[in-house]
Amino acid sequence: MINKEADQTAPIVIEGAMPSAELRAELARAGRPVLLAFSRGKDSLAAWLGLRDAGVEVRPFHLYLVPGLEFVDESLAFYERYFGVTIPQLPHPSLFRWLNNLTFQVPERRLIIEAAQLPEPDYVDISRMLCEQYYALDPESTWTADGIRAADSPNRRTAMKGHGPKREHVMKVSPVWDWRIRHVRAALAEHDCPLPIDYEWFNRTFDGLDLRFLKPIKDNRPRDYDRILEWFPLADMELFRAGL
Repeated sequence: MINKEADQTAPIVIEGAMPSAELRAELARAGRPVLLAFSRGKDSLAAWLGLRDAGVEVRPFHLYLVPGLEFVDESLAFYERYFGVTIPQLPHPSLFRWLNNLTFQVPERRLIIEAAQLPEPDYVDISRMLCEQYYALDPESTWTADGIRAADSPNRRTAMKGHGPKREHVMKVSPVWDWRIRHVRAALAEHDCPLPIDYEWFNRTFDGLDLRFLKPIKDNRPRDYDRILEWFPLADMELFRAGL
């Protein structure tokens, strides 16, 4: 049961779920590297900092929605310098799904995309591939961490209540699951860790092909907007429908 205590600054409590501080300590005691799905967002940064502070070796990876966006690559290069590691990039499952569903595609591309028979890997497939082909880790004993927090939304709180912060059948773990936004902000401030430019444009990281993201990218990074149109030529319809 979720603790409905009045102090909304305290970490979230869910009956039967290990507090995140204990979870991070457990991962550190295991002495094995942990993969981190690094979105460049505040919560995945908080997860990285929290794991690092606990003494966990973090092996990050980033899943791109559109290949070669300069503002994304620039921020990843910054975090590589900040954390002193390389951040491999792989296609996000949504990229395969968008292409297979012909999202914002012109008619003449349909036959080409259908003939390509693009796979649709899930997150477990990606973690396994990284373990086996990039990091030389055992996928059966390697956790993949994320920045999911129960306080982020009612849906995430419900999911955390149902599945908990450790899902052993898929080797997924949420090492800051009980943090509130104040804990995230405190961790970023303590480590002088800035957010990417996305937060100035969208108040979150780039996460889709809708007007919320496309208009600021067109205004601020026209070359990146053109890059999006190379992959999704009819994405311009989002601005057209809005009269922009």
